[in-house]
Amino acid sequence: MLLTIDVGNTQNVLGLYDPDSDAGEGAAVGLVDHWRLSTEAERTSDEYSVVVRSLLDTAGIDFDEDLTGISICSGVPRILASLREMVRRYLPIDPIIIEPGVKTGMPILYDNPKEVGADRIANAIAAFDLYGGPTVVVDFGTGNNFDVISADGEFLGGAIAPGIEVSLDALFGRAAALRAVELVEPRSVIGKSTVESVQSGSVYGFAAMIDGMVERFRSELGDINVVATGGLAHLMAPVARSIGHVEPFLTLHGLRIVHERNQR
Repeated sequence: MLLTIDVGNTQNVLGLYDPDSDAGEGAAVGLVDHWRLSTEAERTSDEYSVVVRSLLDTAGIDFDEDLTGISICSGVPRILASLREMVRRYLPIDPIIIEPGVKTGMPILYDNPKEVGADRIANAIAAFDLYGGPTVVVDFGTGNNFDVISADGEFLGGAIAPGIEVSLDALFGRAAALRAVELVEPRSVIGKSTVESVQSGSVYGFAAMIDGMVERFRSELGDINVVATGGLAHLMAPVARSIGHVEPFLTLHGLRIVHERNQR
């Protein structure tokens, strides 16, 4: 069994893959189970071992006997260090970590390739594997990442904007009269209350930003695939007209591919 771990600024997503299974569709092919944890930078390697053991137990997987590989991408260095130490102390395998020196099979055409986040690379690899190119990945996380892949499978670059929840946190923190609202699609673009107005501006406003950015990418690349992933993809995909595919496990699929490429 392969354990994939995507460490984000807000959440950690873990996925367990059976390399011999072809069950499922898209990025979920072979995915046996998956879990989300809140990101806690103070968590130690020993604590991670306890948490991961417990999660694997729920899937009937033995931490010590059944894991044959681990693939990790992380935007939080402190957590990455704890995960490295967890694997070193408790498992007889070497983790595959998306970082300089690891084979990804994708040319990174950034001015400084080392600046590209590991999760962005994983998403780009997965999207090209599933849909070819040119493709734009829209990842709804702490930031809204736009990752652009060429027809030849090259990471061209992209754009980064503040995420929806980060933007709302800033708004509520600075506007004393506004209170936090549930992030759902309102009944109309014309809000009839303060709550609906905030929801409209957040959901439809960000959808318009996504569609506008995709249109600009199309003006340079021509016809493109647009793939959404991240925690809010399910909310935004129905209202952003440009999104053609939703893949909740895109990053995990990319980690699986990178692991396979580094076994050859």
